[in-house]
Amino acid sequence: MNYQSLMDQAIELAKSAAIEKEVPVGSIIVDEDEKILGKGFNQREGSNNPISHAEINAINDAVKNLKNWRAEDLTIFVTLEPCVMCAGAILQARFKRLVFGAWDQKAGAVGSVWDLIRDPRSLHQVEVVAGIKETECSELLQDFFKQFRD
Repeated sequence: MNYQSLMDQAIELAKSAAIEKEVPVGSIIVDEDEKILGKGFNQREGSNNPISHAEINAINDAVKNLKNWRAEDLTIFVTLEPCVMCAGAILQARFKRLVFGAWDQKAGAVGSVWDLIRDPRSLHQVEVVAGIKETECSELLQDFFKQFRD
């Protein structure tokens, strides 16, 4: 699986979020043939919905297209380490693999603050690949938040 190229597509979605003045996080869901089955980016502000994170939106898109809530053979890409809510959704959907870019030292739930995904008590195990295009994903977020500090 070409992690770099697929993460580029999630990054493009993150850029779309930034254009809409949303925190720039993007997510795609692919099958083993790298066919995109779901896409999403943060839309909390625009939708006035606290659960409208990139991962949740991508999962909703994928399950609608698949007509199945189980993601057992699928991989979810996201530009930022998932939070507790999104990590829980990834576990509940039974994804095969999670690939993410930047670490989230404030709210990450895949190793930074918590590690829900790899907790041995979890009922489902998800393979994790971290740090794909980490610098580019981090810079997107840093540039976005810089506008509020200047």
